[in-house]
Amino acid sequence: MKHVQLITDGACKGNPGKGGWACILRYGEYKRELFGCSPHTTNNRMELAAAIEGLKRLRESCSVEIVTDSEYVKNGMTKWIQGWKRNGWKKADKSPVTNQDLWKMLDDLVNTHQTQWRWTKGHASHDDNNRCDELASRAADEQVSSEPASAAARY
Repeated sequence: MKHVQLITDGACKGNPGKGGWACILRYGEYKRELFGCSPHTTNNRMELAAAIEGLKRLRESCSVEIVTDSEYVKNGMTKWIQGWKRNGWKKADKSPVTNQDLWKMLDDLVNTHQTQWRWTKGHASHDDNNRCDELASRAADEQVSSEPASAAARY
């Protein structure tokens, strides 16, 4: 099984506001940078989008180390999601899980891989996370994508 590293970040100019996501896929010497945008979204949606879009690019089942500076995403996938699913996508207080559409997408994608989630401090010493931050911020500011508009998903 191939071991891939996926580094992710999201950005939002206003919350809600113009958003951008970015990720870097690494496999051996291979590196691919991806980014996209949404005209009206939240930071948490962009953080989820970055992980979703990175995982969507994998063509086969892989061992994936996912590096994020979002405790929301990491904790959601490692601590909260099993309870949400057991409770019909409701939180402990019985309210619906926020961003349920994206959590379901991410859960489906994760289930095709062996994943390990790792948190890194944002704006710190992780070069790829810093690069993702730059790309996500640019995507949010300029509303640009690394792919043609017709192929870019909107979040």
